Amino acid sequence: MKAVPLPRPRASARRRVWVLAVAALVSVAVVWAYHYPPQHYASPMRDWLPAQPDRELTDEERASRVVFRQILLTPTLQSRRSKIAFMFLTPGTLPFERLWEKFFQGHEGRYTIYVHASREKPEHVSPLFIGRDVHSDKVQWGTISMVDAERRLLANALQDIDNQHFVLLSDSCVPLHNFDYVYDYLMGTNLSFIDSFYDPGPHGNFRYSRNMLPEVREADFRKGSQWFSVKRQHALMTIADSLYYTKFKLYCKPGMEDGRNCYADEHYLPTLFNMMDPNGISNWSVTHVDWSEGKWHPKAYRAQDVSYELLKNITSIDMSHHVTSDSQRIETHNPCLWNGVKRPCYLFARKFYPESINNLMNLFSNYTLF
Repeated sequence: MKAVPLPRPRASARRRVWVLAVAALVSVAVVWAYHYPPQHYASPMRDWLPAQPDRELTDEERASRVVFRQILLTPTLQSRRSKIAFMFLTPGTLPFERLWEKFFQGHEGRYTIYVHASREKPEHVSPLFIGRDVHSDKVQWGTISMVDAERRLLANALQDIDNQHFVLLSDSCVPLHNFDYVYDYLMGTNLSFIDSFYDPGPHGNFRYSRNMLPEVREADFRKGSQWFSVKRQHALMTIADSLYYTKFKLYCKPGMEDGRNCYADEHYLPTLFNMMDPNGISNWSVTHVDWSEGKWHPKAYRAQDVSYELLKNITSIDMSHHVTSDSQRIETHNPCLWNGVKRPCYLFARKFYPESINNLMNLFSNYTLF
């Protein structure tokens, strides 16, 4: 006698519906993520550069874009000893070395220091800064020599393969937070903190020269603070660039035609990255500067200005602020988004007079808020 095989148990109709529903939800999520990626996400297949111009590229443009694409598509090196390069651009001696020494103390192996002194050899009071000077040339305010000094600092810092983020600081800059906060803020995101905004006024696009065509259009021209903090890929792009750098060297300088005064350090990097990787930059600088006085230079803080309240107010700012220089004086306010989350904007601040060192040392030593 043959045994009668038992019938296979069949999945219930409810289970089949549940599986189909999950599959549909997953499919919708994948399609949505592809078409609507998170802010600052850069797809290596379609978002590494803006749309191609509606004209034929020059040979130089095509070569530049190939190099930039290769840099952007190269995976970030995962180093167990990832460091931040702190690059100081100064005329001479750094007045806040003791404060920075306190900031760096106990974090050896997580930072490197580079000093570009454009006028005179600095006298270092902190052992952390001894031997950290790079070959330096003279820097004249408002000229391409400022950009040259920035590129020189980047080239030196890029030689250390463990340097993954690069911060440009002046002699009047001070830290607003402890080292761990700054390290986690910069290393915890894939953004570069480059200030870049459109200003149609006399201190913005009026400075543009049509001699920059065809590679740089007026619509692409941007303005921003020179005090940047960039990831390694963007640091490589900055020193690799020749085409756009040359445009700004020749056609963005003081005393141009029609009374135009163009300052390359305010326009070169904001324009370059607005064109080449707009989704990879923050559009604000992590270094706070107070321009509220409406002068050619920002507000400078003397000893009597430095207080707990001042630093608390600066560290609580979580909206970036830009004002156009035309007659309309249009103000824009945008949240400082770190990985999509609103965070305080600033890690450093300037301009502080050397006389404020004792007040700053006391505040940095006694308040854990920073």
